[in-house]
Amino acid sequence: MEGLQLIATGGALPSRLVTNEDLSKLVDTSDEWITSRTGIRERHFCAEGENATTLAVAAARQALERSGLQPEQIGCCVCGTLSGQYASPSMACLVQHELGLAEDIPVLDVNAACSGFIYGTAVARGLLAARPGDARRYALVIGCEQLSRLMDMTDRNTCVLFGDGAGAAIYELSAEAEFAMDLGARGDLAIETAPCGPIRMDGRAVFRFAVDALPRSLHAVLEATDHTLDDLDWVVCHQANSRIIDHCVKKLQADPAKFYKNMDRHGNTSAASIPVALNELAETGRLKPGMRIACVGFGGGLTWGGMLITVKGNLV
Repeated sequence: MEGLQLIATGGALPSRLVTNEDLSKLVDTSDEWITSRTGIRERHFCAEGENATTLAVAAARQALERSGLQPEQIGCCVCGTLSGQYASPSMACLVQHELGLAEDIPVLDVNAACSGFIYGTAVARGLLAARPGDARRYALVIGCEQLSRLMDMTDRNTCVLFGDGAGAAIYELSAEAEFAMDLGARGDLAIETAPCGPIRMDGRAVFRFAVDALPRSLHAVLEATDHTLDDLDWVVCHQANSRIIDHCVKKLQADPAKFYKNMDRHGNTSAASIPVALNELAETGRLKPGMRIACVGFGGGLTWGGMLITVKGNLV
């Protein structure tokens, strides 16, 4: 089957920087307590005039501009989010309107929480492959969250973890693409968000789930492509907690330098974390043409997803 190649990235972060020290003035916590348990030092929250939609549009527009494509060349738009500004219209529809994407393409949101960008990529691949006669072989996939509006700022177990942000990717459907997907779910309320908020989480249960799901999903995409960890240039995991990634690196006996981390600066941005990380790698010149990247998401649902993609051309 045809797979997806990464051809451009984009990202957007809100302007309000919130440090651990700032949070220590709101709840009984400290920079040392948060950092030692999560690896998080600061995160961004939306300020006045900023919201999930403005972030998604900014990230998507940047990715589109970098791709060199015209809006009418995009064949579908999928947004992974659990914190969209509206239940309807979808975030993807708002992006379609702002970017001037064609009206005869599928446009929708996907809620798989922290696995949302991986799920969204899988959906986009299916949508493009289902229209074989359509010349528009490019997909815009966004991960975007405004989690600050869903948090109980008196709950120190959750308010210290999350941040806002958006990342976007443009993929090309290609018969030459080296590509693999692994998706799954295990219905569980270890992480829950009520319709009117806030986020609640059983940290220990989530940790046990994540350190099982991450290496298992990574192995699945490697086996599907007959590769080993040595063949990968980068592994980009959902940026939930540095301890989770460190535990899995040790379990896999892997090179920690291949596992990108940025939760120290952004916290857990749920569906946005993987595309934000991909965009940072691209902007700092660390994604080169032909590189193999494994991405693994895990989170509320409980859901997980892994994929192996390759980079086509220079991304920025």
